[in-house]
Amino acid sequence: MHADYGALSKSIAALTEGEDDLVALMATVVCELHHADDRFDWTGFYRVVAPEMLKIGPYQGGHGCLVIPFSRGVCGAAARTGETQLIDDVDAFPSHIACASSTRSEIVLPVWDRTRSLLAVLDIDSDQPAAFSSEDAVGLRDILDQVFRI
Repeated sequence: MHADYGALSKSIAALTEGEDDLVALMATVVCELHHADDRFDWTGFYRVVAPEMLKIGPYQGGHGCLVIPFSRGVCGAAARTGETQLIDDVDAFPSHIACASSTRSEIVLPVWDRTRSLLAVLDIDSDQPAAFSSEDAVGLRDILDQVFRI
């Protein structure tokens, strides 16, 4: 089963309407996304908690890394560059952090507020190689903008 981003967007909008607590929003988004797609093995947020530092936030799946500096890993690259990271083979990514040995591919998107300040990154791992596409990037970006640019 692959995510139907249009349906997910409507569902998440209904569930988050009127909510402004970032942790509640992140928890809801992660839950809805994680259960909507068989490719999503680990789904979670890493929040910006200090300059150049991410800390694990709401997530679904096995344990994740607790802290990730902007200088390391796919999540750090997304935070550092402000660009979506679409990684077909995590073993080929030079500074990949292996939080789970089952991860084969990954997509990470920066999460911005309405003033374009970085709040977090959304990290989705798959146990399948090359699991994600530009269609996933667009669908996820639309949901993140809808929820967090409040």
